[in-house]
Amino acid sequence: PLVVAIVRGQLAPILQDPLPEGELRALLQQLVQAAAANGVAGVSPPVSPGADAGAAEAAEDNVDEVEDPPAHPRAEEALLAGDVDTAIQEYEAVLAAAPADQEAVLGLARATLLKRTQGVDLAAARATAADRPDDVDAQLLVGDLDLLGGHVDDAFGRLIDLVRRTSGPDRDRVRSHLIELFGVVGDDDPRVGKARSALASALF
Repeated sequence: PLVVAIVRGQLAPILQDPLPEGELRALLQQLVQAAAANGVAGVSPPVSPGADAGAAEAAEDNVDEVEDPPAHPRAEEALLAGDVDTAIQEYEAVLAAAPADQEAVLGLARATLLKRTQGVDLAAARATAADRPDDVDAQLLVGDLDLLGGHVDDAFGRLIDLVRRTSGPDRDRVRSHLIELFGVVGDDDPRVGKARSALASALF
């Protein structure tokens, strides 16, 4: 099952396959840090399963955050409904009118990532990539799946290694794809800065 988070109205793919508890806890901690960096820092006291409705309402009243409405609600609603094609069309329409809209750029990158991985058999994709280490399409697909599964370093490392092994148009294609994945994760994530340095070393 695909798990996503919504931070200040922006959809953030989290994982697509089960993770060990330790990795999941680390991933959730990163999500909390990302939320805090985006100004979402509200805290709600826990409510026990047996609490009555009044206690639950009191807990809700203690939440001190106010989330911004989605910048592009039609696109976000389409994504939440699983209609990735409509979401892509909505983001593309926004960018046609406002090419500098960074939230739309990010939203389009995330929606496109979801589109590329829809209906893909993870085990089959990994087997194909293992059998064909120089197959650019196979490696890019597994990179996408790794990113959606929360294995960000694995995704970046796979494509950086592929940059080292390719040249000409193939290398440019891998580099462009990797930069797109950087945008999906966000420049504030330290893993992106580390991967950018590794990419520069691989290119030069």
